[in-house]
Amino acid sequence: MSNDKKLINKLSHGDIKLHEIEKYVDSSDKAVEIRRKFIESVSNNQMDHISNYSINMEEASKRNIENPIGAIQIPLGVAGPLDINGEHAQGSFYIPLATSEGALVASVNRGCSIISQSGGATVRIIDDKMTRAPVLKTESVTEALKVKKWIESHFSQLKQAAEVTTRHGKLIKIEPILVVGRYVYPRFVYTTGDSMGMNMVTIATEAAINLLQHKTGAHVVALSGNVCADKKPAAINMIEGRGKTVVAEVIIPEDLVKEKLKTSIEAIKEVNISKNFMGSAIAGSMGFNAHYANMIGAFFLATGQDEAHIVEGSLGITTAENKNGDLYFAVTLPDLPIATFGGGTRLETAKECLEIMNAYGTGNIGKLAEIVGGTVLAGELSLIGALAAGHLARAHKELGRG
Repeated sequence: MSNDKKLINKLSHGDIKLHEIEKYVDSSDKAVEIRRKFIESVSNNQMDHISNYSINMEEASKRNIENPIGAIQIPLGVAGPLDINGEHAQGSFYIPLATSEGALVASVNRGCSIISQSGGATVRIIDDKMTRAPVLKTESVTEALKVKKWIESHFSQLKQAAEVTTRHGKLIKIEPILVVGRYVYPRFVYTTGDSMGMNMVTIATEAAINLLQHKTGAHVVALSGNVCADKKPAAINMIEGRGKTVVAEVIIPEDLVKEKLKTSIEAIKEVNISKNFMGSAIAGSMGFNAHYANMIGAFFLATGQDEAHIVEGSLGITTAENKNGDLYFAVTLPDLPIATFGGGTRLETAKECLEIMNAYGTGNIGKLAEIVGGTVLAGELSLIGALAAGHLARAHKELGRG
């Protein structure tokens, strides 16, 4: 019996665990193969496509994935060129989008064309921060207030303790500091450079909280108390911002609205008010927009961002106005956690996608944030235009059903 079959038998009988296979073979690829063959045997499924990949699984196993059996494939398209007039992104860009939703890339592409014909999108980064908010337990509300005041009066000590753990992270403030009964929720706010920084600020906050716990006697219940708020839709992120806060805008001449979007400025305004504002309000939605998640999701999957942050990136507000006879259209994204290095951006396919926009590596985070803003603007404009013109169902029938 071959060594592969022996290991598969041991897996089947529970003699070894999936995560232990690397101990018995001489390479990560061999471990991936054996683990996949075992899953094929228990699921009675031949994984011909999952077994084909080009990424370096040894490197991925160190920092990106556990118990790997292969890789999935998502169709990748490009939209553009999109003209962007940013502080960091200036010029024309092709946008990589990974999605299986027919009509999405075509829709974003249409938006790119209209924006470029209108002189390009003006994009600005309004704010930049990453957060971690522990939950502390005290003996009483009186003690909770003492802890709150200690944090406020000893910021410099907490900042020093946090920043010892990182070269790039800077603790800029701790607020709000919320008190619920005898529990305290301090929101640590950092800048993190080109890294998205979630791991960075978690480690830094732990160091600061260890100091706080020693000085005040407060008990750390959890390093994350959900006021961060990480990987969840939250009003605090909508209001305070998290990651990059980005605004992208464009002024579209009335004749282009009629010619390219096949509708009117007034119709676009009405769709935006009745759908994005009133409809979202009556539904209790935190995203006053049509489909930011579509562009954020496709962009994040293409460029190796943390896919769980799609739920944060989908927060935001779309604005449509008549400005001196032309259409003023804008998107505001308060919560955009992204990176140009580290995490999933180092995967070979993600790196190639970032390099399409010349946005891989250090020094490019501002550019990437502005490109994301312009991409969301293009997709949002196209969909609102299609809804105003009554073309949405037709586009999905032609492109989504193929």
